Amino acid sequence: MRVFSHQRLGQIPQLVRHAPHLMESISLVARVLPFKVNDYVVNKLIDWTDVPNDPIFRLTFPQAQMLDAEDLEQLAYCVRNEGGEQQLNALIQRVRDGMNPHPAHQQLNAPSLDGQLLQGVQHKYAQTVLFFPSHGQTCHSYCTFCFRWPQFIGDKSLKFASNDGEQLHRYLARHPEVTDVLFTGGDPMVMTAAHLTRYLEPFLQPALSHVTTIRIGTKALSYWPYRFVSDTDTPQLMALLRRLVDSGKNVALMAHLNHWRELTTPVAEEAVSALQQLGIVIRAQGPVLRHINDSASTWKRNWEQQVRLGIVPYYMFVERDTGPQDYFQVPLARALSIYNEAIESVSGLAKTARGPSMSAGPGKVEVSGTLDLQGQRYFLLKFIQARDTRWLGKPFLARYSETACWLDQLQPPQGQSEFFFEAQYRRFVEQGAPQGTQALVRGEA
Repeated sequence: MRVFSHQRLGQIPQLVRHAPHLMESISLVARVLPFKVNDYVVNKLIDWTDVPNDPIFRLTFPQAQMLDAEDLEQLAYCVRNEGGEQQLNALIQRVRDGMNPHPAHQQLNAPSLDGQLLQGVQHKYAQTVLFFPSHGQTCHSYCTFCFRWPQFIGDKSLKFASNDGEQLHRYLARHPEVTDVLFTGGDPMVMTAAHLTRYLEPFLQPALSHVTTIRIGTKALSYWPYRFVSDTDTPQLMALLRRLVDSGKNVALMAHLNHWRELTTPVAEEAVSALQQLGIVIRAQGPVLRHINDSASTWKRNWEQQVRLGIVPYYMFVERDTGPQDYFQVPLARALSIYNEAIESVSGLAKTARGPSMSAGPGKVEVSGTLDLQGQRYFLLKFIQARDTRWLGKPFLARYSETACWLDQLQPPQGQSEFFFEAQYRRFVEQGAPQGTQALVRGEA
């Protein structure tokens, strides 16, 4: 696999040949936002005759419009005037700080074990624990919308990571309420089979029998399907997954798929088939993104293709309020319209897709529809997952807005000063990470 960064843009022949005028702006934006792309994406997925409009190009190559025009101009000035490295670094940091690098109070999810905060673990919901293996905290290529962008540019304050699998396993053994563990990153599928074995094999032991589902969040089907077909240690990887399935575990590959073109190559289809032959369920999820997939026809084709390949459509997310959000964000009203139009035009097997869903601080909130009451229009919302389990499934209203893109931009109905969950959520935030999480897990919230 050949990987390109902003220092190696000139080594991408397609970019030099088809879009030389874009190289400077890509290089400038890549100083602020992480950029990494491999030769598979460059050679197999991007339609270079349609650059810069090609959705996979926009999905992987930073665009000038992702930064404020004035900030971009100042970056260009600092880069062109040699000797201003300190000024350049200060500017880059200021721009990053203005992009909400710490959305949704991620630190609230961190649990503790024997009085010590666990590194690389989030007990996000009562039944679900997330683990961030340190060897998997990168990706085959970076998505330009990724909400974990700060950890790829060295922001250690949001870098959840651990190479201590034993600590994870001990924590899980003490929490029989946990049924699902999600290995995430980055991308766990950048790890070798040997590293994955160290983390996953202990789930075959009786002490962890209550963990019935192992999820693996990955973009490998899109960005490096050879991982499941022909990498050097692919046989060892597939044998490990087979042992987990044969033991009775539900192994679910949570595939991040943003556009139907990502699964159109023969090797991608081969990878899907190889995983399914092991008994692995592949579920597809991704956000609705302006410039990438913000049309009902794209989502219709996306879901239809997934069903054809035996992949389960799972979630349409709302783009998180971080990074170059102004470039990608779709208002909730439009996201709901796209979802409804697309879901109405597919068969029942594709109607498993839920959304639009916001993974916000208080929990996972679905925009279920709109209501007209007493001459006022409202969004109908509900929690799919929540920090306080009493919030789950409870419908609530927010004033309709054509422009709101996130939960904190919505207003409660007239006569209500705040939404029903806000006071309790503030207490979670004030309590801090371990206390808030443990209260939720014990059902004391």
